[in-house]
Amino acid sequence: MTWLSGMAPGVRPRHARRRTLSWTAFGLAPALLAGGLAVAGSTMSQDVELSVGSTVTLIGHGHGHGRGMGQWGAYGYARKGWPASQILRHYYGGTTAGKVDRPEITVRLTGQNSVNVHADAGMRVGGQTVAPGQAVSLSGTTATIMSGCGGGAIRTVRLTAPFVEPISMAPSRPARDFLKFCGSNTAYRGALGLDGGRVVNRLHIDDYVKGVIPKESVPAWGDSGGMEALKAQAVVARTYALAAIAGGKKIDDTQNSQVYGGVASEDRRTNVAADATTGQILRQNGQPAFTEFSASTGGFTAGGRFPAVADEGDTASPNHNWTATVSAGSIGSAFGVGALRSFEVVEANGLGAENGRALKVRAVGSGGTKEVTGEQARTMLQLKSSFFSVQGQATKPKIVRPPVGPSGGAGSLDLGSLNGLADQIIPGSSQLLSIATTALSGKFTDLGGVLGPLGKAIGVPTLTADAAGVIQVFEKGIMYFSRQTGAHALAGRGLQRYQARGGIAVLGFPKRDALR
Repeated sequence: MTWLSGMAPGVRPRHARRRTLSWTAFGLAPALLAGGLAVAGSTMSQDVELSVGSTVTLIGHGHGHGRGMGQWGAYGYARKGWPASQILRHYYGGTTAGKVDRPEITVRLTGQNSVNVHADAGMRVGGQTVAPGQAVSLSGTTATIMSGCGGGAIRTVRLTAPFVEPISMAPSRPARDFLKFCGSNTAYRGALGLDGGRVVNRLHIDDYVKGVIPKESVPAWGDSGGMEALKAQAVVARTYALAAIAGGKKIDDTQNSQVYGGVASEDRRTNVAADATTGQILRQNGQPAFTEFSASTGGFTAGGRFPAVADEGDTASPNHNWTATVSAGSIGSAFGVGALRSFEVVEANGLGAENGRALKVRAVGSGGTKEVTGEQARTMLQLKSSFFSVQGQATKPKIVRPPVGPSGGAGSLDLGSLNGLADQIIPGSSQLLSIATTALSGKFTDLGGVLGPLGKAIGVPTLTADAAGVIQVFEKGIMYFSRQTGAHALAGRGLQRYQARGGIAVLGFPKRDALR
């Protein structure tokens, strides 16, 4: 255990950036602290409490969750001469190269609230051609063709599907075909329309990727030896979107899916990367792989859906190494333990510098003890990643290693192995497990991850006895998946009511979330 009384900040690497966190500056509410394991009744004496102004120095690496591809690592490997295919094989062990079989996707545009558009080459709506210079406004299932933006009505058209399409829906069309919103002239490839009253952009997946890569990566890498990293990002972005859709998730233009900016965000260099990888995706167990990525792994990926691997390319990252100096008062307040007496990493994955990523963190204070996951601690203390250690900690954390290497490592059992075993028992069940795992993962993320109403996962997704669906158990609830109902979460009284009324055997799979 690391006793903090009188702890000095210590010597920091010259390249590391030091920052002092003032908890009150973040304005975070105590509700953020829910979900940890609180152990009341600390027996520690009062004379070891930290004095006002004491600090804890954390030595960290990377930026983000570290699962899947590290973007800075991809850039580092590209500069070493790795092609995109090698970069992808390195980070996404257990996947195979594939081609898109569902080329059209729909993206909700959160910044738009109406469809009033024009195009230099003209448009099509309801099977009718709209001449260049004319505009179209949608209201429900009615399209009004106007003499121009703000001009008089020429005619109205009844629609079965409320969409305005360009002259051609093919990908990589010239700028004359782009639909533009009246007023702002914000341009989009593909069609614009309404879905449930919300403005959406329906377009080819290859066109979508062109609006994503510049928002999620660094276009300038294409000028400094990193074009293969941008190509890898194109494949990852394309695959991620298709995996999310296969899991029942609706895509929008925010970080809840991937940030997408339409034509305005496009860059010549990233468009080259998109075109060079047209239609390319990664598959896992026959389905689009859930290709998560993060900015910087710190030198070792986190594992999970894909085996953890060393990331030597990440030395290019400005966040490869960092430090954060946090006041004892901030930690005590964040963890809800009163005056802080000790703070330590009690479990780590052992991969990379300083024992690897923190898996379990313990804070002890005058008000008791609290343990949380490394990811929870990252959020609570506003850290760049969960890949951190406590400077001066005397006791080495318990090492809990995830599967390592391209095949998961000797003696490990990854998702592919689980699916293989499932097929031996129930033919075809591996595909259901793969689809369900993607859907459940997407739902879990939408609900806030480990800080959401479900808490941490317990075990792995499991087939029901009749193989009609999949169940995933969590600390505070359960998620259910079937092909007919999709993924839904139950917790609290919602779960109690469901189970009291007979559960799956009587009610079938839940058709909606019930979290209260």
